[in-house]
Amino acid sequence: MVDQLNIALARTSRRLRLDTLVRLRWLAILGQSVAIGGVHLGLGFSLPLGPCVALVAASVWLNIGLRVSFPMSHRLSSRAASGLLAYDVLQLAALLYLTGGLENPFALLFLAPVLISATAQPPSHTFALGSLVVATATLLAFAHWPLPWRHDQPLDLPPLYVGGIWVSILLGVAFTAIYAWRVSAEADDLAEALTAAEMVMAREQHLSQLDGLAAAAAHELGTPLATIALVAKEIAHAAPAGSPLAEDIALLRQEVERCRTILSKLASLDEDESPLSIAAVGQLLEEIAGPQRPFGVPIHVTVRGEGPEPVARRNPSVLYGIGNLVDNAVDFARTTVALSGSWSAERVTIEVSDDGPGFPPEVLLRAGEPYITSRGRLRDRGQAPGRQDPAGHQGLGLGLFIAKTLLERSGAQIVFANNPRNLGGARITVSWPRAVFEARSSLSPGAALAERASPTNLFKRQSI
Repeated sequence: MVDQLNIALARTSRRLRLDTLVRLRWLAILGQSVAIGGVHLGLGFSLPLGPCVALVAASVWLNIGLRVSFPMSHRLSSRAASGLLAYDVLQLAALLYLTGGLENPFALLFLAPVLISATAQPPSHTFALGSLVVATATLLAFAHWPLPWRHDQPLDLPPLYVGGIWVSILLGVAFTAIYAWRVSAEADDLAEALTAAEMVMAREQHLSQLDGLAAAAAHELGTPLATIALVAKEIAHAAPAGSPLAEDIALLRQEVERCRTILSKLASLDEDESPLSIAAVGQLLEEIAGPQRPFGVPIHVTVRGEGPEPVARRNPSVLYGIGNLVDNAVDFARTTVALSGSWSAERVTIEVSDDGPGFPPEVLLRAGEPYITSRGRLRDRGQAPGRQDPAGHQGLGLGLFIAKTLLERSGAQIVFANNPRNLGGARITVSWPRAVFEARSSLSPGAALAERASPTNLFKRQSI
């Protein structure tokens, strides 16, 4: 689960900066000034110069006021940013009113504030801003001053053409807003999903550092422990045989030897080949299936293959990733879940299958991407399979995304599919090159030791 504080900070960082809007408005002021000067002085067209200059000056004074009142690193609330963008729409509408309305080719600039809002503002604020643009464009289609033009060559655009401009603005606002919002939303979803994955990776890295800390502790404690052992030995020789301290001294020397044994184990973790640090495919599958069995859905584990059964270290990425796939299969299964392992001389394959509804087509095409989910219900723990979740919980798709990321990081290839119609249900196949699966470096012994100390943490339940 993504830390809520991190999410809140991330959302705050995505707010519009005041400096961004101020710089964009300076650019608009420059463009408006050049357009007004070019039309009035360059082309010699008559236009209401005073009101137009006053409108541009209003934007200048607004920018100066914002510069003085706020630091440029200030991030605006959604309401404040929408207010400033609404001002830009109204200021542009006033300029267009004085210079021909929708007949003015610069009416296309109505799209700019909506585009900015769609990339950083909530959809409701963007919708309100788009509605303001449509309303002002509609008014300008019927009420405006004449387009600046030569008096000896009057320009009279037909109403049908003006109506076409209005429709193009309407469609441009809608398409631009939806497209920009969709791109921005996908980027935000991916950022949050990657944050969740990074938290899992950070935990795994923390576990993998334990072997180094253990070796450092063994090195640092070795010298003072040797001194204690030497002093205890000297005291034992000096104390009379029947002294009351003899028993305490013997106990002290015994505990010193015990500490030496522990430190020697810590110092030799890199050579630790205890049976608990490695497991065959069948053992891994049973270890993964164990925590899921109390929830009422039978899990059938089968293994088969050519030649000796592959043996590998207990890699947290593999345990967590496959465990999450089994977790979701249990959630969606009607009666049973199948967990099978197979191997050949070249590859090791693990398959998770259930007899539930399977992946919907739209989800199957993008399975494993963040925030892609088909979960309309959750089977509460302890409820009968298939029972509707009374709270109506919806999954976020992060569990499957994180599992896929971890498994691919371990060198696996993942294929999502549905079983044939006569069987029903979903099927996920995870396969590794056998040499990668059996690599001795797949998990540091320190991480394996920490994993054995807290195995339940590896099965934190995630929802698709």
